[in-house]
Amino acid sequence: MPAKTQRKTKDSARDALIAQLAEVFRVHGYEGASLALITQATGLGKGSLYNLFPRGKEQMAEEVLAHIDRWFEREVFAPLRDGTNGKELAQMFDAVDRYFESGGRVCLVGVFALGSARDRFGNAVRSYFKAWEDALAGALRRRGLPRSQAKQRAEDILLGIQGALVLSRANGDKEVFVRAMKRLRTSVR
Repeated sequence: MPAKTQRKTKDSARDALIAQLAEVFRVHGYEGASLALITQATGLGKGSLYNLFPRGKEQMAEEVLAHIDRWFEREVFAPLRDGTNGKELAQMFDAVDRYFESGGRVCLVGVFALGSARDRFGNAVRSYFKAWEDALAGALRRRGLPRSQAKQRAEDILLGIQGALVLSRANGDKEVFVRAMKRLRTSVR
């Protein structure tokens, strides 16, 4: 097998593993994600996990957060920053809806922000939300909002998205998120 193909296969296997780890952290939080739960979810033994992640659970969480950040950079932040077609806000809402499975999936970065792991992963959490707010404010400025209004509106939109995720989860009702997203979309047209 050519080296490029091997690397691609290895990268996709690691991405699949990172996705499994993300779900363990999403469901149990950082604190509750025991090695037993992680081995059960991934099908890997402790030795294999420590071979892949020598610094253990902390490294796993760092890589999960980095993976999320790369996805949002590619699918949300860069299109918002670089958008010139006027559709970047609609594209953001579409991407957010896909990522959070129309309210069926909690924000893992938010899970880290609210738990005691916040101190350990605070820089990654702050960076994620700041990048989103800055990119969104830039897109709103291109639509004619003054800088201070664009920043406030971007903050309001992020509050709306994150709050809708929490309320959807608390109520066990994805429609809460769906309705909130519709209102947020309408508010920026």
